[in-house]
Amino acid sequence: MKLKEYIKDELFKIILIIVYIILICGFLCAFNFGVQMAALMAVLAAIFFIIMFIWDFCRKRNFYNSLIDNTQRIDKKYLVIETLDEPEFYEGNLVYTAMYDINKSMIEHINQYERGQQDFKDFIEMWVHEIKLPIASLTLMCHNDKEHIDKKFITQLNRLDDYADKVLYYVRSENAEKDYSFGKVNLKTIINKAAVKNKDIILSNNISLNVHDIDTYVNTDVKWLEFIVNQIISNSIKYKKTSGEAYIEVYSKQRQDSGTDKVGYAVLHIKDNGIGMSQEFVQKIFSPFERERTSTVSRTQGTGLGMAITKNIVDMMGGTIEVQTEQDKGTEFIVRLPFRTRPEHHHTEKIAELEGFKALVVDDDFNTCDSVTKMLVKVGMRSEWTVSGKEAVLRARQSMELGDAFYAYIIDWRLPDMNGIEVTRQIRSLDDNTPIIILTAYDWSDIEVEARAAGVTAFCAKPLFMSDIRETLMAAIGQKQARAEDKILPEADLDFRGRRILLVEDNELNSEIAVEILKEYGFLVDTAENGAEAVEKIKNSTPEDYDLVLMDVQMPVMNGYEATKQIRALDDPALSGITVLAMTANAFDEDRKKVLECGMDGFLSKPIIIEELIDTLQKNLLD
Repeated sequence: MKLKEYIKDELFKIILIIVYIILICGFLCAFNFGVQMAALMAVLAAIFFIIMFIWDFCRKRNFYNSLIDNTQRIDKKYLVIETLDEPEFYEGNLVYTAMYDINKSMIEHINQYERGQQDFKDFIEMWVHEIKLPIASLTLMCHNDKEHIDKKFITQLNRLDDYADKVLYYVRSENAEKDYSFGKVNLKTIINKAAVKNKDIILSNNISLNVHDIDTYVNTDVKWLEFIVNQIISNSIKYKKTSGEAYIEVYSKQRQDSGTDKVGYAVLHIKDNGIGMSQEFVQKIFSPFERERTSTVSRTQGTGLGMAITKNIVDMMGGTIEVQTEQDKGTEFIVRLPFRTRPEHHHTEKIAELEGFKALVVDDDFNTCDSVTKMLVKVGMRSEWTVSGKEAVLRARQSMELGDAFYAYIIDWRLPDMNGIEVTRQIRSLDDNTPIIILTAYDWSDIEVEARAAGVTAFCAKPLFMSDIRETLMAAIGQKQARAEDKILPEADLDFRGRRILLVEDNELNSEIAVEILKEYGFLVDTAENGAEAVEKIKNSTPEDYDLVLMDVQMPVMNGYEATKQIRALDDPALSGITVLAMTANAFDEDRKKVLECGMDGFLSKPIIIEELIDTLQKNLLD
């Protein structure tokens, strides 16, 4: 607000004041107060009004200048009211109040819009995950029966999977920094994975893939870089030459900025001899849903999303991407990736409930292990990994024995030595109730019942994003806390005090836990480490010594099945007829049948559920 503008705005008031002063002076002169007195009064009145106008001008200028400056300074103009102090003059107060109401209404509409957008994104993500699971399952079935499946069918499935990936990454790319998990990545590994993914279509189209000089490390996020590379190679395949030999060349170079910071970076080149692009289209290649409208390209199906997503991701990673092309000669994409830098705004909040606790990642893919491990570290956990299901079970056992048990397991469903469900079943047999998350790219609906029965806590779909692992872990924490809150032992209808149980269990930790639980209910508990020892104790006992036997099935020296058979073969009917309940992690029908065939009276699944244990004991100890 300028003084000239203020005077112009207040000109009518100023004229009225001047006229008023002149009238007062005339009045004083008419009543013989003298010219000097009239002049003095005029000067005093003028000074008074000048001071009043200066004061009014200053407070208005401060408010309106702040309004203009802050409006120009901030991006979200409707939030300017949040930067202003409420003015003390009436006109300014009216403006302030009106702007406040406008701001409030705008924020309400924006919040409503954002909620709608988020709901839509959540729906899209859910839909993509739901559609990807059967696609992955169908793809697996096709690869397992390649001799009888038409290659065209596999090609169409790959297209569906690619389209689903594009939609998922497009939705997530707007806030990709929330899902970043940066680490040291070898470009060679990324290129090899992209080549394997596109292997079938590369071979079927007789495309020569020349990869060299890519043994270079960059500091970036694996899954996002994989998407970038795959999109570029996929485009090169899609828009190959219609005749003659087609090739794709991939190589990298190391560079260094000439600036003072001396930031090193890698330059990834992906070059083909395809149909190329017009210079007109190059200007908008990175815009969403843009495709070149030529007779050749129009016959090639696509979404126009891949390059837009790629550009957005590269920018967020602190890199650059450019394209050099000429129609009928080919295209070269040049991706510039920093060695060490990462976006300044990248930050992952730690989960307070998990901070300091240990997790185990089990996956036969090293990159997945590395990526998930880094995600877990970022949320505050200590993390270990292994590529073997058997080793995972061994580590779980060792960790429990050392008093540093895992707080979460993330296990791939398809492992080379045993699947994730079997790993879960064996971990649960250790009486380990830690949350277990199954990681899979396939449809888990067919295995969910079996997995839940084995003790799986949750499922998480590939590709795994940072936000996915956070949400899944938080949900698992909630379930674990709920179990912890319900840890008060359920009441029993019978009085078990004085009742005697022989517990046959080879696992020392499992035995100690079971003994403590049974003692809480008043049982007198004797233990045996294997079936042979149990048979000897029953053989040398009296009918009053034991009311019931809890028999583990899998044990060294003598298993539970053979031990039960020998107990049933004892000469004393009072001893041979003792109630024997099986304890096993194998919960299938054939296992139940085997338990009954050897002479056992009942069945308890591992891990033991206290409510089920007490209910079973009550039924078998009724007089």
